[in-house]
Amino acid sequence: MSALSKRLGLLRSQAGTVLPSVSPTPPMPTPAPCAQWPRADGARSPEQMVAQLRKLMKLRVSTPAARPAAPVDRTLPGDEIAPGLRYLEQTAAWPHEDESLSLYDIRHEPARRADLLAFDTETTGLAGGTGTRAFMIGAADFVDGRMRIRQLCITTLGAEREMLKTFSTWLRPETVLVSYNGRSYDRPLLTTRYRLARLRDPLIDLRHVDLLHPVRRRYRGVWVNCRLATVERELLGVLREDDLPGSEAPAAWLDYLRGGSADKLRRVGLHNAQDLRSLFGVLEAMRDEASVDTVVVPDVIGPECGDFADG
Repeated sequence: MSALSKRLGLLRSQAGTVLPSVSPTPPMPTPAPCAQWPRADGARSPEQMVAQLRKLMKLRVSTPAARPAAPVDRTLPGDEIAPGLRYLEQTAAWPHEDESLSLYDIRHEPARRADLLAFDTETTGLAGGTGTRAFMIGAADFVDGRMRIRQLCITTLGAEREMLKTFSTWLRPETVLVSYNGRSYDRPLLTTRYRLARLRDPLIDLRHVDLLHPVRRRYRGVWVNCRLATVERELLGVLREDDLPGSEAPAAWLDYLRGGSADKLRRVGLHNAQDLRSLFGVLEAMRDEASVDTVVVPDVIGPECGDFADG
């Protein structure tokens, strides 16, 4: 066999067909797997199948236990006189000598001090309409030579009708309403709520002194604006500190209804009480401004009465 091989090799060399020796080439590297399109048959990856099984068996990935939250401050001042309706009453000295106020300077007939009732509402919005409601009604009057502030606040939507009924008991046919922009906003709003609650409207026939209009007649163009906070500062020398703006009142009430803290809602009560004090202060100053340099507005909230902020 070896002789035959040699003979074949000799013949190939003579014919010039001897193949050169070729060194073996190294094997090609295995290509990395490339991304693949999803399979047309709908098959899922093992991870997808595990996730689907968890969903079907309603299994949840365990998470570390959260620390217990601190108890939410839900304390509001006053007494609950009906389910979801709170009532707060405060009194303070208000020095005065006259039992009748001459209001000719603001284009109104005189009024007995005992008949005056300043009122102000805190509402769920400023746009008005049937969707806006008052969640707080504050009123101030004079009793036994002192100023009394009463506030009603609802903590459930179902208590609105009872709040309206309670407020109507504070009004008499001889009551003279005192407000700031109440003729255009607060009174129409309450009138709408009384109608929706199918209750008689006790405000519609009452005499109403809206202080915004005489302030505008006298100070438009003199002050930067005629907002109540500006009137307090310029006319009464009152500068509010840490006051919650009225624009934040709706959010404060809604947050409390959803289980949030009562802190901002208490500040809404303080804001409302200050508005009521300022209404009587502005009335005293506007009726006889020529003889009054600075009207002192005494603090209602003090040692002798409840503090809305403290609850």
